[in-house]
Amino acid sequence: MADLFDTCLAFTLAQEGGYVDDPADPGGATNMGVTLATLRHWDHDPALGPTDVRDMTRQTAAAVYRTLYWNALQGDSLPAGVDLSTFDFGVNAGTRRSAELLQQVLGLPPDQIDGSVGPETLRAALAADAAAVIGGLSEHQAAYYRGLREFDHFGRGWLDRTERRRQAALAMLQGTSVA
Repeated sequence: MADLFDTCLAFTLAQEGGYVDDPADPGGATNMGVTLATLRHWDHDPALGPTDVRDMTRQTAAAVYRTLYWNALQGDSLPAGVDLSTFDFGVNAGTRRSAELLQQVLGLPPDQIDGSVGPETLRAALAADAAAVIGGLSEHQAAYYRGLREFDHFGRGWLDRTERRRQAALAMLQGTSVA
C-alpha cells in the first residue's frame, strides 16, 4: 500500500488546529490535537507541562502521530481512505476504540474484536469494499460521539468533522485531494 501518512496527517492537523486548553475538554492542554498526557507518554517525561504542549513543533506532532497512532493502527497497510477514517478517529477517540470500530464494521466475530489491527483485521480490510467500510465507520463514529457526556458541548463539531472525514476518505479512494 502507498504511504499516505502525510496526506492523512495534513487532514488531521487541519481539523485539530492550534493550542487550546478548554476547561470543558477532558484532554486539557492540547496543541495540534496532541494532549499533555500524550506528549508526556511519547517523550517519557512526566514533568512536561502546558507550556511544552503550546511550544510543540509540527515536526514533533508528526512524530507523535506516526508513532502512537498511524503505526499502531497499521495505517500503511490499510486501503486508501480507510486509513484516514481509522487514523483521524483514532487521534480523536483513541487507537483502541478506532480499531474496535473498524473490526466491527468489517464484520469480524466478537472474539476477534480486540482493538488491535492485526493480520485478520488487515485481511478483512483489504477484501472489503473500501467505500462501504468508510461509510460504516462514519456511522459508528457518529454514534460513538452521540454517546459521550460532552456531546452537548462538542457534538456539532465532532459530527461535522466526521462528515468531513468521510468525504475526504471517499475522495482518497478516487485519487483526488483531501484538502
